[in-house]
Amino acid sequence: MGPFAAIVLVFVGCCSNVVSLELLVREFPGCGNIVTFAQFVFIALEGFIFETNFGRKKPAIPVSNYVIMVTMFFTVSVINNYALNFNIAMPLHMIFRSGSLIANMILGIIILKKRYSASKYLSIALISAGIFICTIMSARQVNVATEGSEEQGFYAFMHWLIGIAMLTFALLMSARMGIFQETLYKEYGKHSKEALFYNHCLPLPGFLLLATDIYNHCVHFSQSTPVVIPVIGATMPIMWLYLLINVITQYVCIRGVFILTTECASLTVTLVVTLRKFLSLIFSILYFRNPFTAWHWVGTAVVFLGTLLYTEVWSSVQAALRRPDDKEKKAE
Repeated sequence: MGPFAAIVLVFVGCCSNVVSLELLVREFPGCGNIVTFAQFVFIALEGFIFETNFGRKKPAIPVSNYVIMVTMFFTVSVINNYALNFNIAMPLHMIFRSGSLIANMILGIIILKKRYSASKYLSIALISAGIFICTIMSARQVNVATEGSEEQGFYAFMHWLIGIAMLTFALLMSARMGIFQETLYKEYGKHSKEALFYNHCLPLPGFLLLATDIYNHCVHFSQSTPVVIPVIGATMPIMWLYLLINVITQYVCIRGVFILTTECASLTVTLVVTLRKFLSLIFSILYFRNPFTAWHWVGTAVVFLGTLLYTEVWSSVQAALRRPDDKEKKAE
């Protein structure tokens, strides 16, 4: 599969995944655990069949290292989805997760003792400012939207602050996991498909802690409005259909990103993922009519400007434009 097909998979899979997640969350705001569980089971089952050949293939990286990585990955996945229970709007959720570059840089400086250029620090400042603007404006909306006593307004705001704290923790944990992954790949080589399988298979027993919540949502989903599935003609509760679409599109999205990393430079991957996030955000705002003020647009623009500056897209485009001129001069 070529890079163009991989880009199509990323855009179609990831954007469809965001839409299906929003449909689920709008109906049942607390359904994050069942969504995470379904995604993990599907990807683990696929990896068990096609990557490990039904458990016959030995891992290239010791399982003990995967246990550490999996603990972080499980925590990040559960917290990111569970944060939606705390008055976190989907657009803010997407913008906040775009701040992964900040967390990566901070932990890179602290743990790996890395040093960056001035343009990198500027880009991180822009991303931080953009997320801060969006977060502050969302905080104001929480206060405005809450009607009733002052006590109820304070409770809603504190509830929202817990969600923000959860997203911040997940962001830092995700960056730490990335650094741990980087050190593993340097020592044992890149085994992305293997890592994908173990990251989704080993945490499955952890969902026993969330069994009651998952079971309750299974009951709620089964009681949702039945719909007829086109082509097949079978009837299925609409929430189970949304969950099925979410799981499949999550897999398509992950597979697309995996193929892209093997076919393209890391700069291209970052650019594609950033553009995908931007399109998902626009669609979420326009189609679902999520509250989004002019200040939110300013914050979003600043976040994406900082991301593009960090990935040095401008200099890459200029270099690409110079090449034809250089060839013409040589020809002369």
